[in-house]
Amino acid sequence: MAQKKARKKPVKKGSNIISIVLLSVLAFVSAAFFYLLFLRPATSFNADQATLYIPTKKADKSFVKELVRKHLKPVGFTTFLALSEWSGYWNEIKPGKYVIEKNASIFTIFRNLKGGRQIPVELTINKFRTKKELAKYIGGKLECTEADIYRFISNNDSIRAFGVKQETLMTLIIPNTYEIYWNSSPNEFMKRMSKESNAFWTDSRIDNAILLGLSKEEVITIASIVEEETNNIEEKPTIASVYINRLKQGMPLGADPTIKFAVGDFRIRRVTFGHISSTAGSPYNTYRNKGLPPGPICTPSIASIDAVLKAEKTDYLYFCARADFSGSHSFASTAEEHFENLKHASCLTPKIKLKIFYQNPV
Repeated sequence: MAQKKARKKPVKKGSNIISIVLLSVLAFVSAAFFYLLFLRPATSFNADQATLYIPTKKADKSFVKELVRKHLKPVGFTTFLALSEWSGYWNEIKPGKYVIEKNASIFTIFRNLKGGRQIPVELTINKFRTKKELAKYIGGKLECTEADIYRFISNNDSIRAFGVKQETLMTLIIPNTYEIYWNSSPNEFMKRMSKESNAFWTDSRIDNAILLGLSKEEVITIASIVEEETNNIEEKPTIASVYINRLKQGMPLGADPTIKFAVGDFRIRRVTFGHISSTAGSPYNTYRNKGLPPGPICTPSIASIDAVLKAEKTDYLYFCARADFSGSHSFASTAEEHFENLKHASCLTPKIKLKIFYQNPV
């Protein structure tokens, strides 16, 4: 005889409903607990954001605990400590500059700190005439000090890896705006500048330099003189042509800005024979020495560099500032034309020019 199949006990609908309700309540409680601990606003400051700096030499548990505590609510701080212990954060603290937004959650704050998600520093490189000026600016923006930067860039062993020497170091500094991490070392800063310089020198720019018979360093050196000569962007290619023409003809460049650089006083408004005479032994005296100075006298703008690379084709050998202080210049191809222009110029007198610049006629 076939056995009768066991009858399944009917499932009570009420028990299913109770289970669903209990699970829903548990999920809600868990979600609420998770939100209260990790996702609700945890900051205690009123500003839109707070910046946390963790120095390389202070990247330890005691420093970070005190730093974070000042910016979090008590519950948030307790949660942060628990997460730090659980994840091993205290053994892998990453120095840097971090920004905490107002009402950020503890989850976001912890994730950024543990992951080393820094906010980069914005460096706006403009015109710097000396290494000291550059070091002062960078030292005021990054963790490393002015002295750290200056010591590094003044050390031949440090900068040799970048293919430059003391006189040509500034050829690597291309004026622009860059983002870099606050705790970057002097070496990392120079690596970044070298990388940006290589990116700047496109095939097109290199080809133009080759056509001029100039190296990249020579282009930037001429551009630095052009930069100091005028703010008139339209005239930069013309002024560049003057210096290129003088260089090709073996004339002294006779650039007043190089005398200011040699003197070390950039406030000089009018270069005199005394300034030229007192710097006679300087390689930056382009009245006494033919050819280019050893390196740039400032970090020229991209506009000035491109003005050299795309210099106008002229036969000009001379120029002088117009007396109307418009920032424009009068150009000449011969000494006679130049002397005539000088009568109405705001630069040196013809007599002084004659004595200094034309002592070795071409």
